[in-house]
Amino acid sequence: MRHLDWDGYPNARDLGGLPTPDSPTGATIHGRVARGPRRERLTEAGWRDAHDWGLATVVDLRCPDEVGVRDGDPDVPPATRASVPVVLAPTEDQDDPEFRAVCFPILDSPEYWRHNWRILPDLVLGALRAVADAPTGVLVHCSAGRDRTGMISALLLANAGVAPAIVAEDHAASVRAMAGTAIHAPTHDRQASWGPEQVEAWIATTGPVVAEVAADVDGAFATIGVDDVLRDRLRALLTRPC
Repeated sequence: MRHLDWDGYPNARDLGGLPTPDSPTGATIHGRVARGPRRERLTEAGWRDAHDWGLATVVDLRCPDEVGVRDGDPDVPPATRASVPVVLAPTEDQDDPEFRAVCFPILDSPEYWRHNWRILPDLVLGALRAVADAPTGVLVHCSAGRDRTGMISALLLANAGVAPAIVAEDHAASVRAMAGTAIHAPTHDRQASWGPEQVEAWIATTGPVVAEVAADVDGAFATIGVDDVLRDRLRALLTRPC
């Protein structure tokens, strides 16, 4: 199953199990890459669930000042939180003037993704390299597991040959999962107060944006600076059996 039932941890999914002609199994491979929200939400039981899945590395897409336990997070022993290596690979520089001006008003929308890798290609490239370099069993996360994580997940899935409409459906699942939830994001998140009608209207508007990004993954990777070697490594991660 794609849904990952890790205690205390909503919006967690395995990127395996999606149809692609690029895999000999006909689908992306389970147990390679998971996506989710901030790891501080995991309870001690949730960490056990994650280890049972095969968690070996975390790639954290947040900025350094976002990392850490907040009010309302579960009480978990520090040794448990430190039980897997964490690679900090932020996709944003929130002090960059152009990024702030262009992206801050739309940070909860996939409309900002193209701007992110146009303005800060090296940061997005670094995140993709971190995923490629991680041992199998990598959790990619940001705050909600919806926007930054959605961007990286969309690129990974599109590069693995998953159809744009299915990539958009994966993103929509995260929008639905996190609507009405406080996420400790660095900027105000209007979706924290949304109900089902607002969510479905938003998905109808933004789903085509995600699909367009997925359909032009070649152009995205060219702007980011992803070479053929890295691209092949990322594809193999989700498509080639061991």
